[in-house]
Amino acid sequence: MKRIMDLFGALAALALLSPVVVVLFILVRTKLGSPVFFCQVRPGIEGRPFNMVKFRTMTDERGSDGALLPDNQRLTSLGGWLRSTSLDELPELFNVLKGDMSLVGPRPLLMDYLSLYNERQARRHEVRPGITGWAQINGRNTLSWEEKFELDVWYVNNQSAWLDIKILFKTVFQVLKRDGISHSGEATMPRFTGSDKDR
Repeated sequence: MKRIMDLFGALAALALLSPVVVVLFILVRTKLGSPVFFCQVRPGIEGRPFNMVKFRTMTDERGSDGALLPDNQRLTSLGGWLRSTSLDELPELFNVLKGDMSLVGPRPLLMDYLSLYNERQARRHEVRPGITGWAQINGRNTLSWEEKFELDVWYVNNQSAWLDIKILFKTVFQVLKRDGISHSGEATMPRFTGSDKDR
C-alpha cells in the first residue's frame, strides 16, 4: 500500500511540478553552473547505500588548505531560497520512483553517522527514508539530533497510510510557513557526533 502511494504520489507531483523543475534547472545552471544536481551517497532502508539527488545549493569554494569552506560561506542566495522553500528536494521524487526513498519517512542522513547511532536510533533505518517525515513537521532543524531520532523511531512504530497522508498535508503548510529551516547558528544542522550508546 505504501509503495503504491509512493509511486502514484511521485508521478503526480512530477507531472504537476515539471514546469517548476525545468525553471529551477535553468536557474541553478545559470547561477551556479554545472553540475546542476547535488548527488551524495546516503543510507537507505537497513542502511543500504543509494545516491540521493537534490538541486545544488552551494558553491565548491575551498580555503587555502584545499578544504571546502563552511556551509554558511558556500551557500548562495539562490541556494538559501531553494532550501527555505524546500524546492531543492524536488529531484528526490526520482529517488522515490526508483524505490530508494519514500514520500514519507526518516530523512536520509550521512553514511558517516551509521556507526554513531545507538541501538534505538538505528531503528530509523527499518523503513525507507523519506522526502518528509514526522520530525520534519515537528520542528525540523530546530530540534536536537536526539529529539529528531526519537520522532523518527516514533514514526517507525506508528506508521500507517493515514499518518503518511497527515504528514504530507502538514508538510505543505510547513513549507509555506518556512519554519525550522536551520539550527541556531548553522546553515542547516551541526554534524551529529554520537549519543549515549546505552540508551
